Amino acid sequence: MSDAQLSIGEVSTRIGLSLRTIRYYEAVRLVPPSARTKGGHRLYSDGDVDRLRLIMKMKPLDFSLAEMSSVLTALDALRDEANPSDVRAKARERLEAYGALVQERLRWLQERLVIAHEFQRQIQNELLQADTGTGLSPGR
Repeated sequence: MSDAQLSIGEVSTRIGLSLRTIRYYEAVRLVPPSARTKGGHRLYSDGDVDRLRLIMKMKPLDFSLAEMSSVLTALDALRDEANPSDVRAKARERLEAYGALVQERLRWLQERLVIAHEFQRQIQNELLQADTGTGLSPGR
């Protein structure tokens, strides 16, 4: 990616988030725009877009706004080589804990996926039986 500054509309189109959602993430201080035009329009950097994409990955895993903020803060602290080693070490520990949380949520989702597949197979079997006349009608 380049260092170009993108308007909120360009960001919305590029990553598929609504303008309202992007503004909300600004309001809750997850992703403030890097700059503004003289007219006050938001401008987003590639780093801002990357942060929004990361939030988009956390959202379906039911991360709270506080957790999202904590992850983003830890990433910033870890990436900033000017930070003392103890600050970076704490950021690393926090990210490792979130990695474990993601693993736990992934296991939960995989269990739900198995259940969904089983349910889908059951429905397909019922439909097949109904089509071939081997199914039981309700009340029999």
